[in-house]
Amino acid sequence: MARCIFHIDLDAFFVSVEQALNPKLKGKPVIVGGDPERRGVVASASYEARPFGIHAGMPLSKARRLCPQAIFLKANFTRYRKVSDRFMEILSDFSPHIEPLGLDEAYLDVTGCLKPYGSPQQLALAIKERIKKELDITASVGIATCKVVAKIASELCKPDGLLEIVPREEQAFLHPLPVAKLPGVGKKTERLLKEMGIKTIGELAALPLDTVTRRLGTTGAVLLNYARGIDNRQVELPGEAKSIGQQVTFARDTFDRNFLEVTLQNLCQELCQELRRQNKRAKCIAIRLRYADFKTITRQVTLREASNLTQVIIAAAQQLLSKALAQQEKPIRLIGVCVSGLIGEERQLPMFDAKVVKLVHVEQALDKIRKKYGTAAIKMGDSIYSENSKENANSKS
Repeated sequence: MARCIFHIDLDAFFVSVEQALNPKLKGKPVIVGGDPERRGVVASASYEARPFGIHAGMPLSKARRLCPQAIFLKANFTRYRKVSDRFMEILSDFSPHIEPLGLDEAYLDVTGCLKPYGSPQQLALAIKERIKKELDITASVGIATCKVVAKIASELCKPDGLLEIVPREEQAFLHPLPVAKLPGVGKKTERLLKEMGIKTIGELAALPLDTVTRRLGTTGAVLLNYARGIDNRQVELPGEAKSIGQQVTFARDTFDRNFLEVTLQNLCQELCQELRRQNKRAKCIAIRLRYADFKTITRQVTLREASNLTQVIIAAAQQLLSKALAQQEKPIRLIGVCVSGLIGEERQLPMFDAKVVKLVHVEQALDKIRKKYGTAAIKMGDSIYSENSKENANSKS
């Protein structure tokens, strides 16, 4: 039996979530990313904004020049994550074999799940209907016998599309397409292929293996199989994250030490909340600074004992920041914090360390409040200084 793989991709996800919450935004050019008067990039653009040349990653200032009538909105990642969780729950009702790719797309292996629906297209329509009904968002679905072809199919049928590539038609579908449509072919690889006279996927598929590997290495062998419609990868849950990070890019370069410390504190607070949500503790703490001249440095420290306590992570991060600021007195445009060396939460709290036990209980209580009322419901004392720490930061990842 041939495999049946779906690639389901929510259309203009961040914008679609905002439009579902505010229907007045539907049918209008909407850009999620922040204030175009400040430094930042487009995170998502509605399909009404795209004809103006606007795309993800474009500077907000340029997007405004191209489409001055666009509506600009700040990103709300807490909101998007909740919608994403519901999206994945819907998919899991149709097949247990699901592989999320970020917040807004996933592979689904529906082999053996088709009988109640009669055909892959009918099953895909049922999924699209559920997503539209429960989330008020449209989705595009590509159907094929393997992941790479399903992904390309979903991309080509956007928005709100459905495209099935039946077995043994993979090459006929792929070969006329530009080689840049192939997952894994970035700008550098596309340039190398063009130097070889390769412009379409079919032209790549026709090359001998040794020719491709000689120019592209082991990656070339993978791309050659993809070009021929061969992809044996299974649909499976991704491995656990090896690190968790938060960062912000400032609207204006700054060397305001107090502002930098409070911004870092806010990032640590959100990061620790995510650690506790995942029932993880971190052994290694790292900060990242990017200066006005785009030079980027990373500084890290290893804790004696893994932790997810906000005060512990903040103390380590602030110490790293202090040393970095003493070494380089230059304006900073980006600051970030990352934790790694993640381990499970299962452990015995120090029996006689009342301070640690108290901190754990306080953190648990604060997490419950923030979960119910939002992350801004309770802030640490120093954060009051910098209500503008988020207003002064346009992009976050």
